[in-house]
Amino acid sequence: MKIRKAIIPVAGYGTRFLPATKAQPKEMLPIVDKPTVQYVVEEIVAAGITDIIFVTRRGNHMLEDHFDSNPELERQLELSGKHDKLEILRKIKDLARFYYVRQTRDMPYGNGTPLLAAKELIGDEPFIYVFPDDVVDSQVSATKQLVKTFEKLPNASAIIGVQEMPEEVLHLYGVVKPRAGAKIIDGAMRVESIIEKPAKGTAPSNLAQFGRFVLTPDVIRALEKQPLGKDNELWLTDALMTIAKKKNVFAKKVEGTWYTTGDPLNYLKATICYGLKHPKVGKDFAEYLRKLVI
Repeated sequence: MKIRKAIIPVAGYGTRFLPATKAQPKEMLPIVDKPTVQYVVEEIVAAGITDIIFVTRRGNHMLEDHFDSNPELERQLELSGKHDKLEILRKIKDLARFYYVRQTRDMPYGNGTPLLAAKELIGDEPFIYVFPDDVVDSQVSATKQLVKTFEKLPNASAIIGVQEMPEEVLHLYGVVKPRAGAKIIDGAMRVESIIEKPAKGTAPSNLAQFGRFVLTPDVIRALEKQPLGKDNELWLTDALMTIAKKKNVFAKKVEGTWYTTGDPLNYLKATICYGLKHPKVGKDFAEYLRKLVI
């Protein structure tokens, strides 16, 4: 079945960026001239996704406004002859069909909860699950890489995007252990187990999962029965581990440079990367960095 839908959870408070996130979602923090979440949306649209479901919280109207039309601003740009800017704005709302679901306070905390909030809109289809504070600089859309592999694995219940990470940071991520001797299909390895944020020195491999998943309704059904895990949260990792015991869960290395923008340091790293690649300011920005004395 062709994958048409994606879920993006945007219900967090971005406390690591306070006070910048007091009045705006962290996903709306800009990288050069676009909010972080727009890079993510453009990536998944490049993979053929047509319907994007944002799982939001109270007060996230700024994100909803961004992916909607703004007649007043568009009229002002047209009157002032700024047709290039007008074209950019109009393209944003046409990227996909956007839907918004509220994650309510009575639901448990955790990265599995947004899937339950959006389950009625998913139905019985495979879908993409994407974390909005992870961006991937790649020639081929990171999401498209996973979708193409899923099309070759019709019996897969889930495909997890992973990258090799140094041992000293593995305790920050969910870490995948591939099944020994498993056949590799289009770069995908059968998963034996997944450990969420393993203690330092105990990670079963160097393959860290990041915010890119192809999932099926098997995962939602597992989450509905999954008890709360570490820190009393509902973890997607725990549900995937439950499924992996009986069905096919795969991990695939995604080509590209992964930037997690969820903290100020990594956000700055992503900003430098995309600033240097920007067609309008990249050259001058590079020259400025060369002149810096650190």
